Amino acid sequence: MREIYFDNSATTRVLPEVTAAVVRAMEEEFGNPSSLHGKGAVAARLLQDARQAVASLIGAGKEEIFFTSGGTEANNWAIIGTARQRQGRGKHVVTTSIEHPSVLAAFACLEQEGFRVTYLPVNHEGLVDPEDLRRSLTGDTILVSVMLVNNEVGTIQPVEEIGALVKERAPQALFHVDAVQGAGRLPIPLERAKIDLLSLSGHKLHGPKGIGALYIRKGVVIAPFHVGGEQESKMRAGTENMPGIAGFGAAAKAMTDDPQRVKELFELGRQLRESLLQIQGCHLNGSSTHSVPYIINAWFEGVDRGEVLVHMLEQRGLYVSTGSACHSRRDDPSHVLKAMGKKKEALYGAIRLSLSPHNTAAEVEEARHIIEETVKEYRDFKGGFS
Repeated sequence: MREIYFDNSATTRVLPEVTAAVVRAMEEEFGNPSSLHGKGAVAARLLQDARQAVASLIGAGKEEIFFTSGGTEANNWAIIGTARQRQGRGKHVVTTSIEHPSVLAAFACLEQEGFRVTYLPVNHEGLVDPEDLRRSLTGDTILVSVMLVNNEVGTIQPVEEIGALVKERAPQALFHVDAVQGAGRLPIPLERAKIDLLSLSGHKLHGPKGIGALYIRKGVVIAPFHVGGEQESKMRAGTENMPGIAGFGAAAKAMTDDPQRVKELFELGRQLRESLLQIQGCHLNGSSTHSVPYIINAWFEGVDRGEVLVHMLEQRGLYVSTGSACHSRRDDPSHVLKAMGKKKEALYGAIRLSLSPHNTAAEVEEARHIIEETVKEYRDFKGGFS
């Protein structure tokens, strides 16, 4: 049975050149970048080459890229590191109600430490109203964290307008953006959005798992995440994960060097959206005008258990999800869809389909037929659909 993988927001298949870079870093260029001998020098060059590749992906300087163990650590570090560094200037921080769990959990930790957290609401499309942010900002605000692309519904937040508001109304505050689901596929407006901190993840870009990065704008100071060594400019102690870093660099370079694949990805996503809407009783959660086409959150009248539909689709070779992989094994419904006001089938029956530049039009067409047949089977089992 042919397999179709449409769960690329959870993780992606590693590219061949990424695998080659990882293996080379383990078998040939295996030195410690901190060592003084030749093997160390080779590893140090590899480290800086990868740093430059990741910087080029988002239009940053390589000295502004700090490697982490992934997007979760990058988010934790940006939020907690900022709060602890700047708490003398204020103890108010702002985020949204639909952020990734690694962001929301970090803010929950800050609440336990005495910080006041404002969670901005979203509308039925998953969009933040900048006026809500404007009203929330005070002289005590030290951090605003808003994701670029939502990982469950694909909504693109107006980060340029948000960044301008932050600097206008709370110039003492830093602006953090979780760009894990957007980097490499959308232009990253570091300057236009006045972004101070930005999180990245390797395995969402056909790189290896266990590697990510935090962009820290030059001149911005946050507390170090790990101590006890001089790695990452004394900001994250510990011997660098050189195989992961080499793979991340190779993946970033591949995304930067082939912009045509991203254009094809967007067209493929539009085809999938149109195809799904041809299925009777299919609806999409999210925005029709302010979202990326490669993340689609769909629900079907008569389908009330998304996780059951996911397993039925898997039996036919199609791999999708019910939402964030970080919470996919929990019984409670998506916090993102709840914040958007979704109810009944739109909340409990939704599935997420997410594409990569390596999916094909033939897969989109086949997936549409698989979904249509499977939804019909589900409805028949539940007693029919009218």
